[in-house]
Amino acid sequence: MERADLTAPLTPEQEALKQEYVAARGYWRDWTEGLLRINPEFLSCYARYGGYPAAHGPLSPAMCELIYVALDASATHLFAQGLELHMGLALQRGATPRQVMDVLQLCTAQGLAGVNVGVQILAEELGDTAFPAVAALSPEQTAAKARYVARFDDWPAHCDLLLRLDPGYFAVMCDLLIRGEAGDGLDERSDALIRLALDACFTGMNPDGIRLHIRRALRLGASRQDILQVLQMTAHLGVHACSLGVPLLMKLAT
Repeated sequence: MERADLTAPLTPEQEALKQEYVAARGYWRDWTEGLLRINPEFLSCYARYGGYPAAHGPLSPAMCELIYVALDASATHLFAQGLELHMGLALQRGATPRQVMDVLQLCTAQGLAGVNVGVQILAEELGDTAFPAVAALSPEQTAAKARYVARFDDWPAHCDLLLRLDPGYFAVMCDLLIRGEAGDGLDERSDALIRLALDACFTGMNPDGIRLHIRRALRLGASRQDILQVLQMTAHLGVHACSLGVPLLMKLAT
């Protein structure tokens, strides 16, 4: 079978598809160029699929880019090429450096997901007698709990276990989770939506966190459409198979 010429000038149809993609997504990369030349039908399909949430959802363009920053910066993904792209687009579309930094701080706190799930399993395996769950909290523990509840307006089971098992760790965990005054950083609703994206993405799936942050987002005034858009956007990391693979395929096939 004769190979297609992957270096030939673009046809008018290919050029039109390229311009349509750039207008919708705001970028053009080696992998999209490769898809255009090897499988333009799939590129067109992905453009419609990948662009649908941002085009139809209520979140601002800057917020959409901040979600992509979180997903690419997450320790469960660490996609440097996408991170640089979406950081730049976030700033171009009105996000502040402080908002981007807040997103990175939330990504850092994502490491707590294993602790939160694991401490509950540990409690189940050791049984109630291993945990002083009915003992009265000390004044320091009571103050730490009040600080957490004042910020998040809830008290998940893992927090109670951590507070009783290791009050010192709980205190420093709160320092990480509770950011200072928002200023030009993320507001509380955006904060909850970013946390939801990190827990809902398939690379870091955390059902307990998804439920917790959906409840928080709703309590903070997020709409069903806001939350649905976040959930839809988390699926986009799957295309990074093409981001990495298509340039390699182009290199090997030419």
